[in-house]
Amino acid sequence: MTKATKPIPEGYHTITPHLVIKGADKAIDFYKRALGAEELFRMNSPDGRVSHAELKIGDSIVFLADEFPEMGGTCRSPQSLGGTAITLNLYVPDVDTRFRRALDAGGKELMPLGDMFWGDRYGMFTDPFGHTWAMATHKEDLSPQEIEERAKQFYAQMAQSQRKSA
Repeated sequence: MTKATKPIPEGYHTITPHLVIKGADKAIDFYKRALGAEELFRMNSPDGRVSHAELKIGDSIVFLADEFPEMGGTCRSPQSLGGTAITLNLYVPDVDTRFRRALDAGGKELMPLGDMFWGDRYGMFTDPFGHTWAMATHKEDLSPQEIEERAKQFYAQMAQSQRKSA
């Protein structure tokens, strides 16, 4: 008799990102150093590439694998595609310390840390493999109306700055 299983495995969430990476072995090491990732599982293909790995970052699981261009367009990294269309968002208790750790490990800052109108302290970096990460610590619980008002002020200041620099 087959044992009943949960439709979503224990410890996993409904959506799990799956990153395709040129150099998955090196990426796993980077994610351990930069993001405190814990490697849960790794399976290699006969030629030594990572065909599937699972990392735990905080309370979330991330899948990753090496590129397999011979399998069609779905198995290519941001480096091979010339960029990425997604940002992975990571909430941490101390964004200043963790962001510095990610940059020290080899990440490249895209957006410096700052206090944002939606209530997060937030910054962005690109990892050495072409994936974009946003890292934040939630600082304020705001109503949708408060966020909307702050957003109006933010965009008005941006427009004023652009007029001055033009």
